[in-house]
Amino acid sequence: MSTDRVPSADRAPTRPSLREPRPSLRERRRAVAVQEIVGAAESHIVEHGPHALSLRAVARDLGMTVQALYHYFPSRDDLVTALVTKAYDDLADAVQAATAAAPHTPELPGMVVAAEGYRRWAIDHPERFQLLYGAPLRHYHAPVDGPTTEANRRMGAVFERELFRGFTRDQLAGADVRSLSPEFLERLEQMAPAGGAALPPTATALMLSVWGYVHGMVALEVFGHTGFLGAHQAELYRMAMCNLLADTHRRIPAGTA
Repeated sequence: MSTDRVPSADRAPTRPSLREPRPSLRERRRAVAVQEIVGAAESHIVEHGPHALSLRAVARDLGMTVQALYHYFPSRDDLVTALVTKAYDDLADAVQAATAAAPHTPELPGMVVAAEGYRRWAIDHPERFQLLYGAPLRHYHAPVDGPTTEANRRMGAVFERELFRGFTRDQLAGADVRSLSPEFLERLEQMAPAGGAALPPTATALMLSVWGYVHGMVALEVFGHTGFLGAHQAELYRMAMCNLLADTHRRIPAGTA
């Protein structure tokens, strides 16, 4: 075996390390404190409801002063934004985990699995669901195109993928939405995200309609309006989601061979 070595000039250059610098001790301590504050705020919401949230109450639960809490969250809106963002992220994680874990079959399509993952998270976390979709907190306005919007889009992407799986853009563009006005379809066209691959306005209309059913039935259950069905609420929800998916797909023209 030859023991000749490759001359140094011919060796491949050493690749620089891509590892990000480790956060400083101060940054790590701050991250831990923020996580603890958000956890305490979530516990406060679970116990007292979203509308009872205040910086003073959270600070009292943590045994710290309000002035010290301001160092991490300068206002109640900042804390609420962190809570809403985390709730959307956790909900998106639950929906993604549901679609990843369950086998997708004609009897149980991925969109139905995603909807049931959404329902389970809402039932398991009714107070946090109320924070997202209940009566708006007084004087709170989420930042436009901020972290709450991005987290919500991540969940929407899962439903979009599962709802329109297997269809081409041309098929979606030909979806039957004849009951909608040209003005509304033009508005949907204007809603397309900048720089991204947007759905045709016809598909966006279908997506919004489906979302209303997916969310509306969960909201009825979480807020106690279908309790008379008892344990059959899950069965009703699955039936409704399967029928909804079938009706939506009937509106999309078949592809050509």
